[in-house]
Amino acid sequence: MDKVLGIGNALVDIMTKLQDDSTLEKFSLRKGSMQLSERDFADQINNETTSFEKLQSSGGSAANTIHGLASLGAATGYIGKVGNDEFGEFFSNDMKANGIEPHMLKSSTDTGRAIALISPDSERTFATYLGAAIELTDKDLDSNQFKDYKYLHIEGYLVQNHDLMIQAAKLSKENNMKISIDMASFNVVEDNLEFLKDYVKNYVDIIFANEEEAKAFTGKEPEDALSEIAEQCEIAIVKIGSKGSMVKSEGKTYMIDPFKANSIDTTGAGDLYASGFLYGMVNKMPLEKCGKIGSLCASKVIEVIGSKMSNSTWEDIKKNI
Repeated sequence: MDKVLGIGNALVDIMTKLQDDSTLEKFSLRKGSMQLSERDFADQINNETTSFEKLQSSGGSAANTIHGLASLGAATGYIGKVGNDEFGEFFSNDMKANGIEPHMLKSSTDTGRAIALISPDSERTFATYLGAAIELTDKDLDSNQFKDYKYLHIEGYLVQNHDLMIQAAKLSKENNMKISIDMASFNVVEDNLEFLKDYVKNYVDIIFANEEEAKAFTGKEPEDALSEIAEQCEIAIVKIGSKGSMVKSEGKTYMIDPFKANSIDTTGAGDLYASGFLYGMVNKMPLEKCGKIGSLCASKVIEVIGSKMSNSTWEDIKKNI
């Protein structure tokens, strides 16, 4: 089985279940967006919501995808940077416990954290303090980290560091790897459109985007956006929420139906879709089945709070596959 390496912002997710959207309004957070913040701002939100139901887990988009792949039985690794603190230790131990080969770098800066605010309609809004995660640079990467892997999965949230993303892509190509990217968030795409377009054109083989991200990238509605993205890479995937997803490659489009689910929290839905899709890819499955596995994983994760599922749920997923 081909191995998958992830690279991203190593964050500890603090999932917070809101009673209504007044907290978002109070802190001027755009619902459904990801806003970078200073530590004080993230702590302020966390303190403001101390009475709400919370759950802590290791996170970051690419880390979630790699966790999902490992839970499915794929061979995986992860590159990220954490602090010399309890959060950093928690993150690194969680990687090892799940059979993921960690390529973790350390910083004197605090480990990053993402305050995920979950609205009653299950939409999530992030206030993210990147901390040590943002200190991961192109100088931290070397060819040895990429050896023996077939795929590199990059989260779009790394786009604030152009040199890092370009170096990761170059080292991947030197090792004959395929590159997949998750577009991350519509506002991230909007703010970095020119760089992302060049990056996709020069390096990327597989693109994951939801309909908002696809529109931000192309200015078009899902089907037309899918076609435009597919012209720039080998495989394009546009997720359209409760309507399922679309996959296009070599001029052929596959419509992937959604699985029924009782949505509680959409955190990790896109990340786990990528897990399922890439699991199909490393096992040389047809694209339509890759999409179905992605859809299945996404349907299961939205039934729990956070991006992590129980071992029994993963066993059910593997039986269905």
